[in-house]
Amino acid sequence: MQLSFFAAGDTPATIDQLEGLLAGPAQVIRRDLAARISVLVTAGWRVDALLEAFAQRGLRAAPEGTERPDGGRHDVVSVRTEFSDRLLAVAARWTGGAVKRPPADLVLDGPRLRLWAIASGAATPKGYLLRLPASTSADWSPCGSALSRSGVTGAYVGVRAGGPAYRVSGRRQLTRLRELVGDPPPGTAGDWPAQK
Repeated sequence: MQLSFFAAGDTPATIDQLEGLLAGPAQVIRRDLAARISVLVTAGWRVDALLEAFAQRGLRAAPEGTERPDGGRHDVVSVRTEFSDRLLAVAARWTGGAVKRPPADLVLDGPRLRLWAIASGAATPKGYLLRLPASTSADWSPCGSALSRSGVTGAYVGVRAGGPAYRVSGRRQLTRLRELVGDPPPGTAGDWPAQK
């Protein structure tokens, strides 16, 4: 029996959906009685989509670029939320000491998958990549299991093959992923699961 998972636009925005960002490159930092989520991205559309996602959940966020020594701009932008006590539960689920790790009972529904795709999804000739953090200090198999439970099968791709990531391929799987993540944000330039 397959669980019923709603597409990204079918459910109201909630704080716990930000777990989708943490499956990808996002980091969560705890300080005193608050936490903050930050995501490094390389495309303007990702910055805009993240700012909108945080605002929909009542969180203030801002992009921060960094300057190179020659005065130019880096291609990487950090989108960070304010510190908020509303993020403490997510931080507690995703951290063990100072190490980010996915919870064993992770659920990836439409909104969480959409956020993962916004943060680090990439269309390739071999399928759609949902990139994982480059860290080797955590076991990311709960993300693969949660992906499967959502009705999308993803194959783990190691560093040598363009990962770490889960690659979704095949017409049926890509169609299911697209149903879950919904329509692309403006300006994605092909970095969204294709409509089949």
